[in-house]
Amino acid sequence: MGMTVVTLLTVLPLHAQSWAKQWSQAVFTLKTFSADGSLLASSNGFFTGQQGEAVSAFKPFRGAHRAVIIDADGKEHAVIQLMGANDLYDVAKFQVDMHKPVCPPIATKTVPTTGLVWLMPYATKQQPRCTEGTVAGSESFQSGYDYYTLNLPADEQQAGCPVFNQEGQVIGLLQPATTGSTQSYAVSARFANDLHTTGLSINDATLRSTAIPIALPTDYDEALLSLYVASSVMEGTEFEQLVDRFIQQFPQAADGYIYRARLAAANGRYQQADDDMQKALKVATKKDDAHYQYAQLIYQKVVYQPQLAYEPWSLERALGESEAAYRLQALPVYLQQQAQIRFAMQQYADAYDLYMLLTKGELRGAEVFFAASQCKAQLGDRETQLALLDSAVHQFTKPYPKTAAPYLLVRAQARYEAGKYRQAVGDYNAYGELMAAQLTAEFYYQREQAELAGHLYQQALNDIRQAVDMAPQEPLYLMEQAAVEVRVGMNDEAIATARRCIAAAPDQSDGYLFLGLAQCQKGQKQEGLQNLQKAKELGNGQAQSLIDKYSRK
Repeated sequence: MGMTVVTLLTVLPLHAQSWAKQWSQAVFTLKTFSADGSLLASSNGFFTGQQGEAVSAFKPFRGAHRAVIIDADGKEHAVIQLMGANDLYDVAKFQVDMHKPVCPPIATKTVPTTGLVWLMPYATKQQPRCTEGTVAGSESFQSGYDYYTLNLPADEQQAGCPVFNQEGQVIGLLQPATTGSTQSYAVSARFANDLHTTGLSINDATLRSTAIPIALPTDYDEALLSLYVASSVMEGTEFEQLVDRFIQQFPQAADGYIYRARLAAANGRYQQADDDMQKALKVATKKDDAHYQYAQLIYQKVVYQPQLAYEPWSLERALGESEAAYRLQALPVYLQQQAQIRFAMQQYADAYDLYMLLTKGELRGAEVFFAASQCKAQLGDRETQLALLDSAVHQFTKPYPKTAAPYLLVRAQARYEAGKYRQAVGDYNAYGELMAAQLTAEFYYQREQAELAGHLYQQALNDIRQAVDMAPQEPLYLMEQAAVEVRVGMNDEAIATARRCIAAAPDQSDGYLFLGLAQCQKGQKQEGLQNLQKAKELGNGQAQSLIDKYSRK
């Protein structure tokens, strides 16, 4: 049954008056604000931990960019981060910038039906006026948490306030109630306090619905997973702040400094990146990995951002860090890194030797054979290059998986350059079957070139027409189509294609050359010679010999 709200000293039995006065200091008002600083929502909550941990309703946080609490003394404290949330039960756990707040004990036992309970509202600098009620019933959810129905009048402004049992323990948070109703509801305070983040919480839709920072998990491995996940979903300042919080939470872990060094390097702050890598080396338990990461950071900067000068970082420095990693622990991946660095240093023979050493160990695979082939290509040894590409492709069995596609394409190009045109076409065909949905006009042009060189004229014509269909305004493809049509005696088609080429690129000579050639071959010598002359005027080196040839006929 409901009871009229009376003063604390009259509504509570004597044994309860002392804890009620003490725990009233734990209750606060929560205020959240939107991006422009305007008030978004208000609610109530209470502290649960000595590091400023607190719980309240989650709804006020939705869309919030900033939040504060007003404690029982009327003082304002910032909400630092969200530590967990549940949208279904509308509860949130968060941390407030406040040291050693008053925290009431949380009940571990269910209050039976008809058991006495008290709702403690927020009050500033005075004893709160509590409301007495009884438990009408409770339901268990999620392995032993209680959701209470209370015979206790409350209104919406009291949502989030704590509900106590007779022992002065919090049993739940008051849920938003209908003003004037004699019943209200409370969700387990233990459930709210047990909320926590995991390595995947960065992607949690509920937590991402607010701009309040999400707390990193207390477990190191889970926190590290959070960084990994966040690196693909967060950008700029938001991710940098997360990395800083990781370092504050785990100052003796190398990973935070490595992440921050990568961010600094990506933004051209190389001295800062170097400083962080030095810190990573100092605290790392796996110093070989720290040297490896250092080498990788330097290597990527020198290779991909060479225009930004930073004298202390060079390929020689990267190689030294990688070799230091290998001396500490002889892992194949460190040799692979050294091979990559030596290749970038144009030490192709040394890089080749390292890659061939890797083909005899656990890293043996298509990628290593391909890298070795690139070394031989730079050394001009085309025969060995092709043999190594064969080895790369042979790491897969037929029918080829999609992962074989890049190696088939590279071998097709290498076979074409080596004059093995029909073998190249075979590789292009195999690649085309695997990548049918992603084929581009450039692919069809490349395969057409191999087919034409291999005297596979019909296939070449089909492919170049496909390239033109996919890129109808590309003069190169139109020119090539006209060339093939002329070659196979399809002069009418060649004339039409050449005119399209001229329309797409009137300042280029090829359209006029093939138009003139097709016209001459069809017997339209006067018009043909005029177009060949136009091609000559535009700088085409083949035009004069064709003019001479058809002028004599």
